[in-house]
Amino acid sequence: MIYLADTANIDELKQLFNYFPIEGVTTNPTIIAMEKKPMSVIMPELVELVGDKMLHVQMISSKAEDMLREAIAYKEKFALGDNYFAKIPVTMEGYKAMPMIKKQGINVTATAIFTQQQALVAARAGADWVAPYVNRLDNISSHGIEVVGNIVENIKQFGLKTGVLAASFKTVDQVHRVSMMGSQAATISFEILERLRSHPMTDMSVEWFEKDAEGLYDIDF
Repeated sequence: MIYLADTANIDELKQLFNYFPIEGVTTNPTIIAMEKKPMSVIMPELVELVGDKMLHVQMISSKAEDMLREAIAYKEKFALGDNYFAKIPVTMEGYKAMPMIKKQGINVTATAIFTQQQALVAARAGADWVAPYVNRLDNISSHGIEVVGNIVENIKQFGLKTGVLAASFKTVDQVHRVSMMGSQAATISFEILERLRSHPMTDMSVEWFEKDAEGLYDIDF
C-alpha cells in the first residue's frame, strides 16, 4: 500500500516529504478552507512541493461540462502532467464527467464513495482511482473497512485497472485494516501519519541502544 498525505498545509507537507515515503497529496474544499488561502495561492505551492508525485485536486463544479472545463483549467494554468488527478464525486453529473475528462488525457479520481457499487460504476466510467470514505461510513454505523474490502475484491474479480485509494481515517487501526484488505493506497492526515510511523516501545528501544553503546562504538565515521 502506498501513502498519500491528505493535507494542503505546506509546513506539514515539508515535514512529511523530509522523511516519510509519501507518494502524493490529496486535497478537497474542506482541507483548502483550513488553510485560509485561495487556490490561486495554494496550488503553486503544492505543485512545487509535490514535484512528480501524485496531486489529486477536487473539482467543485456541479455540471459535467463545467467539471471538464475546471479539470482542463487546472492542468493548463499550473502546467500539470501525468501526476495530476481530477477528483470527481460519484454523482450523476460526476459519472458523466469521468469519461469526458479521461478523453482529454486527464486522470480521474472518483471520490465521495460510500458503497461498493458506486466504486464499481466509477471504475467502469474510467476512474483511475476510487476513494471510499472509511470513517464517515463507520460514523453512520456502517462498515467502512468491509466496503473497502468488497471494492478491492470486485476490482480484482473483474480485472479492472482502477486502484483503491482509501480515505477518511480517524485511527491508525483503520489504516492498518484497509491495508490488510488490500487497498492499493490510503490518503491520510498529517496527525494520523505521525501516529502510525511511531511507537513508544521504538523510542524506548533506541534509548536503550544509546545507553548500552556508550564507550563501545569507537570507530570514526
